[in-house]
Amino acid sequence: MIELAHIRRTFQVGEQTVRALDDVSLSIAKGEYVSVMGPSGSGKSTLLNVIALLDQPSEGHYLLNGRPVTQLSDDELAKVRRENIGFVFQFFHLIPRLTAAENIEMPMILAGVAPKERRQRVARALTDVSLENRAHHKPDQLSGGQLQRVAIARAMIMKPEILLADEPTGNLDSQSGKEIIELLESLNRQGVTLMVITHDPNIGGRARRKIQIIDGKII
Repeated sequence: MIELAHIRRTFQVGEQTVRALDDVSLSIAKGEYVSVMGPSGSGKSTLLNVIALLDQPSEGHYLLNGRPVTQLSDDELAKVRRENIGFVFQFFHLIPRLTAAENIEMPMILAGVAPKERRQRVARALTDVSLENRAHHKPDQLSGGQLQRVAIARAMIMKPEILLADEPTGNLDSQSGKEIIELLESLNRQGVTLMVITHDPNIGGRARRKIQIIDGKII
């Protein structure tokens, strides 16, 4: 499903070249549950951004479902992301002026899904994350755990095969964090390929496969 070969990502900071990713090769099969752990600045988020097609590698090759994706145009990348990848982030990235239901609906509006189908899928998604009674609440009326549940529902509304979570519990209390990880794991049991970026060994240790990254290298 995900095939990275000799990926490098470098940044120029003044006269210094920073190697955020240094010759990374990685294969992730459909349905896997993988954690990526490492200290701050190790390259975890850069790796996630490359896999998510939010950033292009400086060198190397990336195949997604057998398709080369490193040379696609911005429009093509957006289409591949929309159809294949869901994202969950530490700080939720919800739109403050929209309700929970409207935030979940937004990817379908951008994809041109018909209004009737949008309403049905949003109702189902709210039920799946146990937020039926919060559909019309705006983000400032929701707890951290509820915000992350909305973010997960939004990430999954286009039925992607891959779910990428960057520190999904980092902004939550321990109980809410446990509930969010269990929700992500339930999606994995349904066949979604799950990749969790975390610095928390307790969270990372739950994955069936664990990857350690330091100084841009997988060790």
